[in-house]
Amino acid sequence: MRGLHADTGYLLYRMGLRSGQLFNACLQDSGLRLRHYALLRFLAASGGTLQRELSARLGYDPSAIVSLVDDLEKLGFAERRPAPDDRRSRIVALTADGRAFLRDSDEAGSRVTDELLAPLKPAERETLHALLRRIAEAGLS
Repeated sequence: MRGLHADTGYLLYRMGLRSGQLFNACLQDSGLRLRHYALLRFLAASGGTLQRELSARLGYDPSAIVSLVDDLEKLGFAERRPAPDDRRSRIVALTADGRAFLRDSDEAGSRVTDELLAPLKPAERETLHALLRRIAEAGLS
């Protein structure tokens, strides 16, 4: 294992897996998964986005977006609305129930992060976050 732990990419992969496992366990009772939560968080920040743009913005396969939005729509957490400038396009927006779910799940998200990053001091957490954000933002441009 020492060889793998010398590989930063592998460590990031393992951390992502662990984070997903912890978060999915927290969401288990709701029937949602981390991918649903990420979509809800994105919609909350964007105020609504064209469905076809969600794939590129979140890095998910377009067919996965359709399924995720279907799931969220069935729960009443998101809705598809006609785009004002193109009736064939749909804007996906968060509903009041979706916002309430996010508020209720904030504490669980904090617990997952705290558990995952427990070995780090607060300043190290901030540094890690800043570095990961820089890497993520470079990948989105």
